[in-house]
Amino acid sequence: MQGDSALGRALGLVRELRQRCPWDRAQSPQTLRPYLVEEALELDHAIQTDDPEAMRDELGDLLLHLAFQIVIGEERSQFNAEVVTRTLEEKMWRRHPNLFGDGRISTSDHAGWELVKRREPRSGGKRGTLAGLPPTLPPLVMAYRLQERAAGIGFDWPDANGPMGKVKEEVAELEKEQGTGRREQVEEELGDLLFAAVNLARKLGIEAGQALERANLKFTDRFERVEKLAEERGVEMGRATLEELDGLWNEVKKGKR
Repeated sequence: MQGDSALGRALGLVRELRQRCPWDRAQSPQTLRPYLVEEALELDHAIQTDDPEAMRDELGDLLLHLAFQIVIGEERSQFNAEVVTRTLEEKMWRRHPNLFGDGRISTSDHAGWELVKRREPRSGGKRGTLAGLPPTLPPLVMAYRLQERAAGIGFDWPDANGPMGKVKEEVAELEKEQGTGRREQVEEELGDLLFAAVNLARKLGIEAGQALERANLKFTDRFERVEKLAEERGVEMGRATLEELDGLWNEVKKGKR
């Protein structure tokens, strides 16, 4: 594990950085956390744009941060690369009994996978279907994972018609609360609507976060074209009426520009 392997070289590099660079030596898991999250997001963007060169670069950056966490754990006698890898191996052996065990539980379907995971000890000693999900997950991802876990033990709609009806129900409840001025209730109903929308996406086989990313990109593209069109026609964006802007938007949307 430690020798000339790629991971071994990364660990060796971090050990040298910790010895020779004051900044690197001063870092802790907590101080490195924002950078780790940032690198993961940059890798996510490289994957989204299907850029192999950027993926290679960002994977290297992420590997550096993983090596940092391992080396710091090693310095504190908490764990090392061997322990981390063995923990991973044992987890995969448990979660693939059809490959490494007696095959009595099939993990080829989601329900089987969740059943195996549910039998595993959770961090903090908590057990249960929803235990173990990190509270720092982005809300859309958390909603998806909660629904996925619940579905794994059979608590799920048979098809997309159920969550589609739930979305309509939540829209009606939000409309009812909208005019009351009760902000907390409006926020609660809006949260219920978003949760239902994520569940609908899941039943349609769509990852809600990716769908929202595409919508964001589409809006950005159209809005930038609206700005360009407004500039060409001498329309000042900050002073234009909503009717003027809506007209430019519809023109761009229809593909006239």
